[in-house]
Amino acid sequence: MTRGRIESGLYDPRRGGEPLQAADLAAGPGDFEPVRSNCFGVYCIKTGRGSATVGEFRHAFGPRSLVFAVPYQHVRFHVEEPLAGSVIRFHANFLCVETFHAEAGCAGVLFDDPLGVPVLTLAKDEAAEIFDLAARIGREAGGREFAFQEAALAYLKVLLVLATRLKAAGVEANGDASTTAGHPLLGRFRELIEAEYRRRRAPSWYARALHVSPKTLGRVVRERLGATPTALIRARVVTHAKWRLLHTLRSVKEVATELGFDDELYFSRLFKKATGVSPSFFRAFETEIRGGSNLSMPSGVPSIPPAVVPAQNASDAPRGSGDRAVATRRRRSDGTEG
Repeated sequence: MTRGRIESGLYDPRRGGEPLQAADLAAGPGDFEPVRSNCFGVYCIKTGRGSATVGEFRHAFGPRSLVFAVPYQHVRFHVEEPLAGSVIRFHANFLCVETFHAEAGCAGVLFDDPLGVPVLTLAKDEAAEIFDLAARIGREAGGREFAFQEAALAYLKVLLVLATRLKAAGVEANGDASTTAGHPLLGRFRELIEAEYRRRRAPSWYARALHVSPKTLGRVVRERLGATPTALIRARVVTHAKWRLLHTLRSVKEVATELGFDDELYFSRLFKKATGVSPSFFRAFETEIRGGSNLSMPSGVPSIPPAVVPAQNASDAPRGSGDRAVATRRRRSDGTEG
C-alpha cells in the first residue's frame, strides 16, 4: 500500500480497492473534510487542536488524541492549531468490528455508539504506545513484505484493544458522564432513547419524560455535543437501520415500518442524509463486496468476486473524489476477516 491518492471514498475490491488504508494526516488552520468512506476510521492526532464533527456531533480534540468514525459517517475537522498525525481506515473485509467485538468489546466503546464521545485523549506514555502501533500498521501496509496483512491485522487489533481498555477505564473512573460529554442528563437521555427510539422521535416527548423543558434539553445537547436532540435520536435510528439492512432480509419498507416510519421515502431521505447513500444502495453495495449475500446468510461466493461493477447511480453514491489524507495499495483477498 503506497502513499498516494484515493480516487473514490468507497472501498470496492472489484475495482482494486484496499480494505486497509494508512497515511499521514496534516492540516493547517481551517476546515478539513476527509472524503466519506465505507470504512471504519481511526484518526491519530499527535499535535494540533480544534474540533471534530463526527456525524452531526461536534467534539473538541487536542494533542495526543484518537478520533473514531464508523462507515459512511461524515467527518469534518475544524483546525485551530496545525494538525499532524496519521489516519487508518479499514473495511469489515479486513477486520469485522462486529466479530472482533465479541472478543474485545470495542464496538460499543469505540464505534457504533450514537450517543458516545468518539474522541479519546491519551497520556504521553499511552500515546507513545498507540502511535507506535499506528506507525507499524503504516509500514506494513506500505512495505508489502511477507505476511504483511497478518502483521498489520495483529497490530490493528492490539491498537483497538488498548484504546478500548483506556476508554472503558475512563468510564469506570468517571461514570457514564465520561462517555456522554460530561452531563448526567445526557446519560438519562441515552437510556430513554435506547428504550424508545423505535416509537418516539419527538424531542418534546423525551423532555417531558426527563422532567425538563424542551429548551433545557436542547441547550444541554447543543452545549455538550454541538447538535440537537433530534440528531441524537436520528443517529440511533440510522444505526439500527444499517444493522437490519445488512443482517436481515427485511425490505427497506419493512425496516422503515419497524422504526415507526409510515412513509418509506421519508425514511430513505433521512438515511441518505446521514450516510450519503440510499438504503437500497447501501444494502446492495455492501452485500456484494462482502461476499455476494446478506450477512445473515452463508455464502460460497469469494470475498472479492470477479464481476464487473455496474455503474453507480449518481443520486445514490456519495459525492466527492480524492482524499489526500488516505492512500492505498492492493491487498490479496486471502487473510481477510469479517
